[in-house]
Amino acid sequence: MIRKAETQEIDAILNLTRACAEAMIQKNIFQWNDTYPSRAAFEDDIKRNELFVFAQGEKIIGTIVISNLKDDIYEQVEWLTPGDAKSIYIHRLAVQPDFQGKGIAQQLMLYAESFAEKNNYVSVRLDTFSKNLRNNDFYTKRGYHKLGDIFFPKQSEFPFHCYELVL
Repeated sequence: MIRKAETQEIDAILNLTRACAEAMIQKNIFQWNDTYPSRAAFEDDIKRNELFVFAQGEKIIGTIVISNLKDDIYEQVEWLTPGDAKSIYIHRLAVQPDFQGKGIAQQLMLYAESFAEKNNYVSVRLDTFSKNLRNNDFYTKRGYHKLGDIFFPKQSEFPFHCYELVL
């Protein structure tokens, strides 16, 4: 079941993203670290009603942020839709490593895309780490178009590729 996250679930969500970070590091993918994703980011996501979880009973096994906030770093990207278009931004998609490969990320993205369509957004935008080939392939197979690169120096010296799906 996908639903909005609650404040008391932040510890479980942080445990999930830390497990994902450790699994990626074991594969030499240095996408997330000790500073990102942070408790403060998830707290802000909850305050804006943008943090969602995929839960089985009480266990949180996936998470996604569905936001309409355009971060300043995205200003440099040449999007397929106009820069001021009504777009959704996806952040911090994560699935507990033991549950990866079972379609949960697909369900979370389908939920986000359906949310965008129902609320008259024109596109879904996101970024993903250039060295995470699995993620890049995942978005390409979903019909997302790879656009420009952005950099998060506190996370990596390597770029993050930006993607957009026009609805």
